[in-house]
Amino acid sequence: MYLHPILEGIEQCFSLFYPKLCLVCERKKPVRGEILCFACQHKLPTTNFHLDPENALMQRFWGRLPLQAAASLFYFIKGGRAQQLIHQLKYNHKPAVGIQLGQSYGNRLKNSALFQHLDCIVPVPLHPKKQHQRGYNQSETFAQGLSTSMGIPCYAHALERGNFTQTQTRKGRLDRMKNVMEAFTLRDGKALQGKHVLLVDDVITTGATLEACGMQLLGVKDLTLSVATIGFASG
Repeated sequence: MYLHPILEGIEQCFSLFYPKLCLVCERKKPVRGEILCFACQHKLPTTNFHLDPENALMQRFWGRLPLQAAASLFYFIKGGRAQQLIHQLKYNHKPAVGIQLGQSYGNRLKNSALFQHLDCIVPVPLHPKKQHQRGYNQSETFAQGLSTSMGIPCYAHALERGNFTQTQTRKGRLDRMKNVMEAFTLRDGKALQGKHVLLVDDVITTGATLEACGMQLLGVKDLTLSVATIGFASG
């Protein structure tokens, strides 16, 4: 059936935010207004890190970054539902995934005693070349969702990625750290002075990227730092 270009655009936009099939199992219809079916929503491996001040993510940064709080939404398990969902976000042009996950997690974080006094959100940046290839920064979509539900601003350009580093996927912690050590620079530290900043990324494995970004942010006067990610990969 032929659709007028405007109507076709509206339909494409609607299907992006409200897909006909669940983005994980790709079999069942999502819950109304959601991107996942009821079964997949309830089988996602949530961490509840936002309720534990000494959770596994916080411990990963002990002796590396002085953090106020740290949390991840899901455990990131190879082949698991969380990995499939993040794959949709990063590689299948589904920015709505990041926005919805951010909105959902923001509602939890703002009710957690650990995240009561945040002032703003800063996403880990992509290199401009990679962002152009992907069309968006997946961490920024997560940050935008958090910003909406928590009612605090997102400073999407506070950090800049200057080096087009190699993929981190198959690197160990030392190699990852070398790969990103000088990749990030701070663009506008004055806007962050005296603020409690939530630094966000999609998935944490060794923590090298968040550590490199965090070190840049902590150079700002009187800045307090917390971190949050969509996925937490153990080991």
